[in-house]
Amino acid sequence: MWSEKHRPKQIIDMVGNEEARKSFVDWIIKWKKGAKPILLVGPPGIGKTTLAQLAAKEFGYDVIGMNASDVRNKSNIEELLSPLLGSTSLLGRPMIFIDEVDGIHGRSDFGGVEALLKILKEPTVPIILAANSDDSDKMKNIKKTAKTIYLKPVPPRLLGLYLGKVLKEEGAKLSPGTTIKVIVECRGDIRSMLNMAQAQMGGFDVDSEKSFEALDIEAGINAFFKAKTRQEAQSVLYSLRIDPREKLNAFYSSIVTSNIQNKDMARLLDVISEADVLYGRIIRTQEWRLLRYLDNILLRLYSENLPIQYSQYNLSWPLLNKLRWDGKVIKSLAANLAQRFHVSQSTTATYYLPYILFCMKNKKLELEINPEYSEVLQKEIELIH
Repeated sequence: MWSEKHRPKQIIDMVGNEEARKSFVDWIIKWKKGAKPILLVGPPGIGKTTLAQLAAKEFGYDVIGMNASDVRNKSNIEELLSPLLGSTSLLGRPMIFIDEVDGIHGRSDFGGVEALLKILKEPTVPIILAANSDDSDKMKNIKKTAKTIYLKPVPPRLLGLYLGKVLKEEGAKLSPGTTIKVIVECRGDIRSMLNMAQAQMGGFDVDSEKSFEALDIEAGINAFFKAKTRQEAQSVLYSLRIDPREKLNAFYSSIVTSNIQNKDMARLLDVISEADVLYGRIIRTQEWRLLRYLDNILLRLYSENLPIQYSQYNLSWPLLNKLRWDGKVIKSLAANLAQRFHVSQSTTATYYLPYILFCMKNKKLELEINPEYSEVLQKEIELIH
């Protein structure tokens, strides 16, 4: 995808929001233990995640990415963040990035905001928060504990210059009218602009009459399976202007964790497999014109009244599959570690084990491992890039 291929390599390569980026860089250069976290506020696709990732790379941090789904309640926050805050020597130089923080549940029975605030008031590592908006009641307390930086939609003039640069590098051309239409339709969202421009080159037309605006991944998956008609589901797919691999991963993880009949599960996984084969071919051959058929395949996932909701794993798809197929050994190891960590077995397998494997791979941790675990763990370590 052009949005990934042309993602900035350095902070200085980003487009627009020069003053905001300068303030952000000043913050990270001057950061010390106890310094306020930073809160990046701006619409989707403006570059909040890219800014955090590039900052980690340029200033020597290991970014640990999370979102509202990961830290939606008190127990999740304590289980996920506490090890990072207390084990900096083991994990290198961690930097915590929490996306969509405005989506954290604020009800007292969940306690997500309250638990997060406690950590934000006494940070031991750099913490970057990102939100699409900061005008909700639950964001007021978060804003008090953080330094807020606002990112604005990129103006059309800069979008035009950047799109022209990308088209030149790709050896592609759009008519003046189509170029203007793409710039207007993206509404300052660079990621959407590049995806729409690439779709145009693949034969799609930018349709301004769609009934859905651009959706984030969670809202998109939920809207797809709640759609009343096939046409509505198709519109939702169009609105998911994200990387195809991310789209496939999201559908897969949502389906395999759902409570549906075996025959439905088998049918949906067959569709996912077909879509994955197509995407693999696109990557190997760089025939991006075939991308037009991906959503047509994924549309076959739709069936009215399927009880499927968005579910996200913090693991890559290959690692997730290995954890599933080597389930007996992993389950036994997770049960052993869960007793030592005093957390649930599922939490150990999903959140703790990847960090343990990462540390083992980078020679930061040595464990005396039972021989029955050695072969499987070695396979898992080899999957970590």
